[in-house]
Amino acid sequence: MEYLGIYLALVGVLCAVYYTFRRKSFFEKNGIIHDGGYPLVGNMSPVLLGRISFSEMFRKMYDIDEEAKYVGFYDLFRIPVTVIRDIDLIKSIGVKNFDHFVDRTTIVDPEQEPLFGNNLAGLKGDKWREMRNLLSPAFTSSKMKGMFKLMSDCAENFVAHIVEKTSSTPVTYNTKDLFCRYTTDVIATCAFGIAVDSMKNPTNEFYLLGKQMSIFQKSALVKMQLSRMFPRLTKALGIKVFDPKVDEFFMELVQGTIDARDKEGIIRPDMIQLMMETRNNKEGPVLGIRDMVSQAFVFFFGGFETTSSAMCFVAHHIALDPNVQRKLQQEINETLELCDQKITYDAINGMKYLDALVNECFRMHPIGVAIDRICTKEFELPPALPGKNPVLLKPGDRIWIPVAALHMSPKYWTDPETFNPERFIEDPKLLHSPAFYPFGTGPRMCIGNRFALLEMKVLIFYLVLKCNLTIGEKMILPLQLDTKSLAMTAKGGFWVSMEPRNI
Repeated sequence: MEYLGIYLALVGVLCAVYYTFRRKSFFEKNGIIHDGGYPLVGNMSPVLLGRISFSEMFRKMYDIDEEAKYVGFYDLFRIPVTVIRDIDLIKSIGVKNFDHFVDRTTIVDPEQEPLFGNNLAGLKGDKWREMRNLLSPAFTSSKMKGMFKLMSDCAENFVAHIVEKTSSTPVTYNTKDLFCRYTTDVIATCAFGIAVDSMKNPTNEFYLLGKQMSIFQKSALVKMQLSRMFPRLTKALGIKVFDPKVDEFFMELVQGTIDARDKEGIIRPDMIQLMMETRNNKEGPVLGIRDMVSQAFVFFFGGFETTSSAMCFVAHHIALDPNVQRKLQQEINETLELCDQKITYDAINGMKYLDALVNECFRMHPIGVAIDRICTKEFELPPALPGKNPVLLKPGDRIWIPVAALHMSPKYWTDPETFNPERFIEDPKLLHSPAFYPFGTGPRMCIGNRFALLEMKVLIFYLVLKCNLTIGEKMILPLQLDTKSLAMTAKGGFWVSMEPRNI
């Protein structure tokens, strides 16, 4: 019955496409350079057929015209998207004129799937502003400092399991699975105040639900795309992206956490506590249990999927290049010596090579390959090329910022195809380059960027302190992006061999 609904939705899509083709193309009407694409699939056919990855697709669309400030791209069902290439225009849209581009594309209907639809990533307009202002204090530097011990304990425990397992012979790990277990433990303790230990208890419900709710499963992808393109149709047909069991689990978990804290007077420096405190607000939003569950869910989902993927690329490059690993080990040894063998929050954040290594991985392999925005107020784009006319974007029009392409453009980066962490040490201004968007841009950039960076750095610190990493036999080299997945991951998976380090 589930797929019957999908087939019925596709019938409705065909009718919508017929109507679309009767109208003159948005790009033709406005004189925007673009590739004509195909019926139904637009310019997405190479990705849908598994010929190229999403990241490569954005690089190809970026290269349509080297001089244009923006070009045209047809998303699925030939929905027009204006792809912004010019960094000054990106800054204007993302920061200066942000109020014209406040919203993002809706993935699910918030009434039909409140767990995902009502979280910060999916909220729009004033509701987004209220929630962003409410949650921002949970991610300040002082709050991260308070969570550092919790993360460190998770990382030490995690690496201790690896050292024990590899004590007699090296073990090759699928690092995606491995790091998902670590991120599960960190989020469980930092957000929900519970200890999980996914290495000791590999089938714990927290971890299994994280795997189950991945939107990168094929059936979920079909439903997500239909919901994104035709929200009214999918709502009418009752098509849901996420399993209701996920909703039930998080509802019970958050409610149980709140009840326990109220009963026992427990106060913790985490997101749940911050949301609980809104119940005392005389001014501003007061969050009900449903709102709290939605925000807690996206925090878990974002950390489980994206942060673990980013760590896979970092571990891969450490294992791939002995010189990179040696430099990092040397910095770790020096940092521990300065801290009297007890690592601190300030010491981790002061490690220049570790920071450069992580940022170079974000540059070459951005997990968010593009930034999407929806026009909320009319905005006039300057002419794309000399001699062209300005283009008026209207509410509902879509734009993309091709992060993956900008990160690999020789116009902004020297020898961009080469992995070179030192570039960020030799030129610290690159961290603030207008062509560097590891966590997005403007007021709507990722709220959890500090949390994600700290979570990654703490794990890499302890892992490289205790273990030597080498490339596993199953790893496909040179690294190729998986064209069968919309996630940023390696073809064949990430495989790293680990063994205890003699220190």
